[in-house]
Amino acid sequence: MLSRRHLRIKVLQALYAFLLSVNDRLDLGEKELFRSLDKLYEIYIYQLSLLIEIIEFARKRIEENKQKFFPTEDDLDPNTRFVENSFIHQIETNRELLRKIDLYKISWYDSEDLIRKLLVTIRESDEFKEYMQDAKPTYEKDKEIFFRIVKKYISRSELLQFYYEERSIYWYDDFNVANLLVLKTIKSYKESWDEFHKFPEFFKNEGDEVINEDKQFVKDLFRKTIIHSDEYNNIIEEKVKNWEMDRIAVMDILLIKMAMVELMEMPSIPIKVTLNEYIELAKLYSTPKSKIFVNGILDKLIVDLKNQNRIKKVGRGLMEN
Repeated sequence: MLSRRHLRIKVLQALYAFLLSVNDRLDLGEKELFRSLDKLYEIYIYQLSLLIEIIEFARKRIEENKQKFFPTEDDLDPNTRFVENSFIHQIETNRELLRKIDLYKISWYDSEDLIRKLLVTIRESDEFKEYMQDAKPTYEKDKEIFFRIVKKYISRSELLQFYYEERSIYWYDDFNVANLLVLKTIKSYKESWDEFHKFPEFFKNEGDEVINEDKQFVKDLFRKTIIHSDEYNNIIEEKVKNWEMDRIAVMDILLIKMAMVELMEMPSIPIKVTLNEYIELAKLYSTPKSKIFVNGILDKLIVDLKNQNRIKKVGRGLMEN
């Protein structure tokens, strides 16, 4: 479910934390890495449960309006298209999702003000008004309105982001990724799916017969970057003779070492993919000049490692630069 880039980012963050910690036990560092991935999955489930909560709050307001002393015609005969949204009905009745909400003990009981503010923002939007006035409702339109709600309002809510940051140190970085996963889920949903449809996991259970390649990728990338750290330091030093290693950004060194693991230890990942990915990560997580530095060092390393026959890729065309 997570892209390889997101997995690389999680490994990078775990390696950086491991490097700065007093802990030198690889098993504990790996355990913390997978805990951070579980926390990302948890906020993803939180965001899906939030959609249910918004609908429940909207239903509650409809019933309250009917009980007014002087209800209007709209109060007595409200437009229920939003609260009867067919996509949300699938979500709120999905047994797997309900089980996960219960597993994580998710509750919005103390957050009514936050839910109300989100609902007000949604109801005032042009997208919502257009949706409510559409005379020809369809399943795809029911999905589309929630895709837009998540993309334009929920994912940009500073109040919601603050809500999550207050609850977990992990969720400062995870909020945006969780929203992308929710959008991916909405987009993938099909009208034919019933309440027994399985929600995606990041990784299969340990007992599954099929080896989970993404989980193995995460383990190998984390472990081998640490195990080969000293060896890779020596190789990198040869390429930065005009630089002192302690003056090079820590993130740059980590990114180069991770790339070296992929180049030499992961035969199914194309060289070009590895090079492009770590240049992009350097742009996102290191200094302004890191993209050029990481690119330059990796270009030199790839030439040398090829000449030494230390890069062995399996598959047609995987040795191409």
